[in-house]
Amino acid sequence: MRVWYRSTIGGLPRMYWYLWTGMLINRVGGFVALVLSLYLTADRGLRPGAAGLVVGLYGIGGIAGVLLGGVLADRWGRRPTLLLAHFGAAVFVGGLALTRDIPAIAALAALLGLMHSMPGPAFVAAIVDVVPAADRNRGFNLQFWAMNLGMAAASVIAGALAEVSFPLLFAVDAAGTLVTAVLLLWKVHETRPAARTAGGPTKGGLHTALTDRAYLAFVGLSLLLAVVTMQSSTILPLAIDADGLRPTVYGSVVAYAGLLIVAGQLFVPKLIDRWRKGTTLAVANVFLGLGFSFVALASGVPGYLVAATVWTIGSMLAAPPNAAVIAELSPEALRGRYQSVFYLIFPAASFIAPAAGGVSLEYLGDWHWVICGGLGVLAAAGHLLIQPARERRVARAETERLAVPVAG
Repeated sequence: MRVWYRSTIGGLPRMYWYLWTGMLINRVGGFVALVLSLYLTADRGLRPGAAGLVVGLYGIGGIAGVLLGGVLADRWGRRPTLLLAHFGAAVFVGGLALTRDIPAIAALAALLGLMHSMPGPAFVAAIVDVVPAADRNRGFNLQFWAMNLGMAAASVIAGALAEVSFPLLFAVDAAGTLVTAVLLLWKVHETRPAARTAGGPTKGGLHTALTDRAYLAFVGLSLLLAVVTMQSSTILPLAIDADGLRPTVYGSVVAYAGLLIVAGQLFVPKLIDRWRKGTTLAVANVFLGLGFSFVALASGVPGYLVAATVWTIGSMLAAPPNAAVIAELSPEALRGRYQSVFYLIFPAASFIAPAAGGVSLEYLGDWHWVICGGLGVLAAAGHLLIQPARERRVARAETERLAVPVAG
């Protein structure tokens, strides 16, 4: 157990644990988005179409928040960006709970989406700042574990509070956000690296990440992974319903997948420690593809649980190297911006997965799941193909970094 503890948890900087705790509390307490559409229809009397539009504005605010969060994390610093996002989110959650004016609700939803998305790039950039390169796989693995644990807890709490009182739900959400903000204010100092040379930090901006071909190749492959992964939350319920199974079966499959991550994620770093990152990502994508391909063969609960087991293993393997590669490819002074470009794959996948997946399932039936498997294999081949060039770039950048004298 001592060996496992040292190889999985031990030795990470104290600042990392403050950031990790903040992410966990924020994820556990940030559940308004999960029940926003229900709140708008049940408590504010909006029709489903209007509620969907408001939730869509929340998503648009999230896209803007990702980009703004990355830029501010590099310009202002990680700490100011995190504080602005959390204190702002608490204010907008309170406003959303109190107002009954529909235009105001729509505006507040968009602003809340902005604030909820801003911390992502800053959190990850701060982790890269404080965790040595050799330990980042472990750090990102624990981050992925915390995010899933927090999401599972948030789903349970949101469902329980929504049955009791929506005002109480909003109050608890705001309280969790404020607790995170106070923790960051109290314990987290600025982690943004100082200039390493007399010439100052690396020049560039958001356009640098958007024109970095090697980075965009990796982001494109990550988008494929995200589109396949999101089949579980967008198209899988339709497949389960088509097999004549009750909706509770879908809930059980999702809960089982989450339980696997919570129970097994902490053992992943030891398993993949000796593997090259691109190879690990290739194996992860193959597992993801196979898992969703198995849905074509599933007709009952056991079949869906087997499929969920396989694709969840893929998700677990992919999380640490995925984040570590982004850290490797990001220039020190542009880490926030590079993270924000990567984070754009999630709203993109949230649109592509249901839009294309619904049409594919309608016209192709079970072949839709075979295509998902093919996308996983395609992404795996892509990671193996770009791996040598990416590793040469990382090695070259490290050589140049060590050759430059530190300012002062």
